[in-house]
Amino acid sequence: MQQMPATGCMFCQQGAKMVLFITGVCRRTCWYCPLSRVRKGQDRIYANEKEISSPEEAVRIAQRMSALGTGITGGEPLDRMDRVIEFARVLKQAFGEGHHIHLYTALAPGEEELQMLLGLIDEIRMHPPAECWNTIRETEYFRTVRRAREMGFSVGFEIPALPEVGQLEAVLPDLDFLTINELEWGETNANEMRRRGLHPEDSVHNAVSGSREWASGISRHAKVRFCSSQFKDSVQLRKRLIRVARNTARMFDEVTDDGTIVYGIIEGVNEVPSVLRDYGEDMYETRDGVFETAWWIIIEEKARIGGRKSVIERYPDRGIIVEVTPVP
Repeated sequence: MQQMPATGCMFCQQGAKMVLFITGVCRRTCWYCPLSRVRKGQDRIYANEKEISSPEEAVRIAQRMSALGTGITGGEPLDRMDRVIEFARVLKQAFGEGHHIHLYTALAPGEEELQMLLGLIDEIRMHPPAECWNTIRETEYFRTVRRAREMGFSVGFEIPALPEVGQLEAVLPDLDFLTINELEWGETNANEMRRRGLHPEDSVHNAVSGSREWASGISRHAKVRFCSSQFKDSVQLRKRLIRVARNTARMFDEVTDDGTIVYGIIEGVNEVPSVLRDYGEDMYETRDGVFETAWWIIIEEKARIGGRKSVIERYPDRGIIVEVTPVP
């Protein structure tokens, strides 16, 4: 019988978890780490795609997506333990004990560290290095699994799909879950990938060829979840964007099926075009001398609107611009 996925996985599948990147600092040097150059090794904090500096900012971003939980990741979050505790405490205070928080770590926290996290972190996801997978029951990671489960944490491993992944079958009876992420090609690990004779599966996705097959055997186990690169991009991210878009869209914004926002802009005019006033104050907004309105108003009323006109598609909540289409 197929087991229900870990709580953290269920919320991620719904796009209902805010991703809290607590730091890019990490003492490990995993050759397959896919972090971007902007984040890798940098002591910076991000909530989803936005750089922040305080727990209160994280709360506001979680509110804008109606988050049901938070995933704390890095870098190595436990290298910034005080920061983890501070952010987790504020999130729990803001949303209640039911706000599910999972922590990703490449370390094996000891009893003192676990006590500090108790009541703040609901689920611990450890990433033991591949070189110890064949002796996993003799490692500190295994001892942490036992200790943390006795203390009431949900505990599992989250690791990349490497050729050795089947070795972890020996520890499955002691885990609450095992999440296997498809190996991903990135700007900071590309040279190491090439050195090992690896290559992307195709020209569209970041998945590394062969990674899915390496995990196919152990993935049949009820406690194991395989998370593909395509699923993260096409399902998890899209659903999270849709949640944010629905909460932050203005009256005139159109929310696409991909969770992006589409609207029109007018540049190079000194005052609000009369046609926009005709549609009402809810149907336009002024930002830094640029008038924003519904894309269809730009198209249908272009003969009555001066200046430079464009249709904009971007990520919600003033996220990155995906496309700009000039309207002649």
